[in-house]
Amino acid sequence: MSAFKVRVQEENFNCEEETKSLSANRKDIGAIVSFTGLCRDENQTLAALELEHFPGMAEKQISFYCQQAVERWPLTGLTVIHRFGKIPAGEQIVLVIACSAHRRAAFEAADFLMDFLKTKAPFWKKEHFLDGQTGGWVEAKQEDEEDTKRWQ
Repeated sequence: MSAFKVRVQEENFNCEEETKSLSANRKDIGAIVSFTGLCRDENQTLAALELEHFPGMAEKQISFYCQQAVERWPLTGLTVIHRFGKIPAGEQIVLVIACSAHRRAAFEAADFLMDFLKTKAPFWKKEHFLDGQTGGWVEAKQEDEEDTKRWQ
């Protein structure tokens, strides 16, 4: 497989529809692994995350890692969607769907992509709190950087 779908969009996405579009009329898929990342409010204080990106640059960087995934694992389908804009707590931010004839490849490819989306995709996050205050830009976490090292 050499083709994959990458979308960076403001609007929400439908996981079920995206999965169906990858697997419709296919008999060579034995595993579909999907990951949906949500806007999390750990302390019941977050109203939303505001995600900014450089159009074109974000798609190019995500495509770079998708290409690495399709070269590394025998995938039969791959979709990555990442949202931008002001995303309320509880809403979807990112979707990765990896299809393969076998589960291990699908699991590993999805995990690989999420590690790199978390650390290398050019998105900047700003917190908006329920009390109306705006936080600073969210710093990358060291444990996320450590996770990416296992793929080298």
